[in-house]
Amino acid sequence: MKIVTLDGDTLPHAPQRPHWCTDWRYRGTTSLAEIVHVLHDAEIVITNKVPLRADTLRQLPALRYVCVAATGYDCIDLTSCRERGVVVSNVPGYSTRSVAEGVIGFLFALRRHLVDYINHTRSAWPASTHFCVHRQPIQDICGATLGVVGKGDIGRAVGEMAQALGMKVLYADRQGSQEVRPGYTSFEQVLAQSDVVTLHCPLTPETKQLINLAALAQMKPSAWLINTARGGLINETDLAHALRQGVIAGAALDVLSSEPPAASHPLLQADVPNLLLTPHIAWASQQGVANLLRGIENNLDAFWQGTARNVVS
Repeated sequence: MKIVTLDGDTLPHAPQRPHWCTDWRYRGTTSLAEIVHVLHDAEIVITNKVPLRADTLRQLPALRYVCVAATGYDCIDLTSCRERGVVVSNVPGYSTRSVAEGVIGFLFALRRHLVDYINHTRSAWPASTHFCVHRQPIQDICGATLGVVGKGDIGRAVGEMAQALGMKVLYADRQGSQEVRPGYTSFEQVLAQSDVVTLHCPLTPETKQLINLAALAQMKPSAWLINTARGGLINETDLAHALRQGVIAGAALDVLSSEPPAASHPLLQADVPNLLLTPHIAWASQQGVANLLRGIENNLDAFWQGTARNVVS
């Protein structure tokens, strides 16, 4: 049984090689042009973000199983896999706690302007005539309203943590919904009422660029935007413009629509203010990584035993 990992460098540690695997190829990275060549006789592939589309799958007759080393599986053509009898599994829930805590970390960083104070303390404090230095206004977390877009495991975990901090939490219904479901608030009201909006929905044709200039204009000028889900949920050119114009107070992003981004990406420009960026690592606490590796190993063993788990196709 040959197993090939296409982008192992996205993991800080490799999963354990199964005892039943006779050919283990653990590649750190694989270009699109290399996929068919490296998988030509592989029965199992592990991929995080390297895509497997219909034209590629058509050229891989030996392939039987795809293990996505993530929860999201939008990089896989599920329809084509079903047609070819290729089983696809993901690893759900491994990073729920890590991502939720990352969002709370962003909340504190944004509302308390931690980065600004940290970056200026060494120069500003010795020059001060008083015991404290006032720069940006500091806002409490308690009493603020958090709008959560997406009520899956991570969205609910964020909401529970925020409520424990004394925040009011609103879960947004689908954009344009005619009837608001129990436990939800209309998407438009969430934008208008929230002090912070955090995104936790999947990237679909319906949610692509859900947050554009029109949506940003519905938010409070004092509001903040957090995205730890998928970069494509935001029109990034619109967000860069909104930050420059002060349409919203600022944003914190762990994801972008292209990763790694080009140096010319609109949100990487030096003149975009009040923006915190981290390189897609909200999931990567030590416990989150351990959960993911264990999930990959369990998925492989379950498939080998004929009882595939976490099947999405």
